[in-house]
Amino acid sequence: MQLNKGFTLLEMLVVLVIIGLLAGLVGPQIFGNVDKAKVETAKIQIKTLKGTLQTLRLDIGQIPTNEEGLALLKNPPTDENLKQFWKGPYLEEDLPLDPWHNSYQYSVPGANNRPFALYSLGADGKLGGSDYDADLGYLPPKSY
Repeated sequence: MQLNKGFTLLEMLVVLVIIGLLAGLVGPQIFGNVDKAKVETAKIQIKTLKGTLQTLRLDIGQIPTNEEGLALLKNPPTDENLKQFWKGPYLEEDLPLDPWHNSYQYSVPGANNRPFALYSLGADGKLGGSDYDADLGYLPPKSY
């Protein structure tokens, strides 16, 4: 008597259906956590950049202008009076992008009497939005 050592097509289909069902149940859970992790990463990066901006402010006596922006963390100011106090670069690497691969937004002034706005536009890369598309960080004053 000879034994068949392979799997039948039916057995393979049953296994594939089971894997598909498991992926359908577990997949959304995993991808939901990825989105949450991106939001938390953006919040941490924004707080880190805020602290770096505050260190820069202590050194040169002012925050970057809209024209200078976050680039002042890597490059010395063009104003000779400020250049002597600049102790940068204040970031070891290039300016980070947000978790959705967009630049962080910076402007002066910020909302609620903050000296500056520093924020991410969220997953959609547009102003406004809700859930994962919401802007997060230290937002600019509302213009509407």
